[in-house]
Amino acid sequence: MSVALPPSPAPAEPPVTPPRADDGPAAQIGCVLLPGFGALALAGLHEVLMAANGLLGQTRYQSCLLSVAGPPVAAAGGLAVVTRPLAEAPPLGAVFVIADESPARDPGLRAALLPWLQARAAEGIPMGGLGGGAAWLAEAGLLRGHRATAHWPQIAALAESHVDTVFSHHCYEIDRGRLTAAGHGASQDLLIAWLGLRHGERFTQELVAALGLERLRPRDERQRIPSHARLGGGSAKLAEAVSLMEANLGEPLPTEDIARLVGVSRRQLERLFKQHLDALPSRWYVALRLARARRLLQQTSQSILQIGLSCGFASGPHFSNAYRAHFGHTPRDERSQRAAAWRQGGSEAGEGGSGPPPGPGGPTGGGPGRLPVAGPAVAAGTLTDAAADTGRGIGPPTARTPAEARPAPPAPSPSRPERRRGLAGPALESA
Repeated sequence: MSVALPPSPAPAEPPVTPPRADDGPAAQIGCVLLPGFGALALAGLHEVLMAANGLLGQTRYQSCLLSVAGPPVAAAGGLAVVTRPLAEAPPLGAVFVIADESPARDPGLRAALLPWLQARAAEGIPMGGLGGGAAWLAEAGLLRGHRATAHWPQIAALAESHVDTVFSHHCYEIDRGRLTAAGHGASQDLLIAWLGLRHGERFTQELVAALGLERLRPRDERQRIPSHARLGGGSAKLAEAVSLMEANLGEPLPTEDIARLVGVSRRQLERLFKQHLDALPSRWYVALRLARARRLLQQTSQSILQIGLSCGFASGPHFSNAYRAHFGHTPRDERSQRAAAWRQGGSEAGEGGSGPPPGPGGPTGGGPGRLPVAGPAVAAGTLTDAAADTGRGIGPPTARTPAEARPAPPAPSPSRPERRRGLAGPALESA
């Protein structure tokens, strides 16, 4: 069965965000589909473009489905999508390569596609890669000196073969006209952040709401990586123990119970943690809980006391002391820093409009259909969510620093009876 995505229609409803004065003809967003591509990545991109058109009140963006030869291209699940050949592509405002396979696996496809990508990049238009699409951009020499990302199983090999590119484990990267994402749901975040640079922070918020998302994941949020992969596959028992800890952050399990559930003694479990993670199970567990608490402080408007209790700490002072010992500052300081960063980012977005000036990746705008080349900064996430992964690697989890939602005003200091009961303290007032 072959399917063709419908063009992005212009809605009849009035726009929520007034279009910019320099709006021109619809920009054609080229989606180069390679065999085995991720259908969710394509769907996410197309859905964001249609939602953006709805908010702008006119068809500003259209997806143009392309392939090397032009026949229907089969996605990873077998769904065939109708495309047009590269030779018949119209003038494009941006190009996204959506792929899963490595360029080395198909020399014929490589010989046909890489010169075409290089020619489009020479025109100064933004170039993107979703899933394994970054590998094709790197092979074409279009990521030299840039930050980029890809689906996590491919990152190590890409970093080794392309030492002139900084590959991260982030969900997406925007760097001087190079737009890359891990694929699947991350393609939505990438497109929202990119369009937000063009249309402003308010448009970003409206777009997130229109798509029914809780928040826009910030650029520096890491991909979710299975425990066995993050731990290097050193021990199945160790991976199982870490998974149990991650699943029970709100009600921590005693070390003896974890050892019993994975089928080893407590001493054996401690040896595994010391050998592979250079930490005791209890200390690793506390680091996981504190990493989650830090994300909640940064991404939600829950009170500090609520966050501490939800992460398995028995009282406010217990949470505050553990947080200070681990991160060097109190939860209250953490939230104050993020609030200040949010206010600064909001003022910059209001002044800058379409984002920072471009680097050497290409021009910003110009002719009809030409999109601006985004700078290295990405619009901050706007809505809240407590879900995120706990990092990667074999060291203690390092909490990320995604942009938080608009902070609620600080609540008044707790009353004297509350202080006597130990339910709140100077470092644990609601924020």
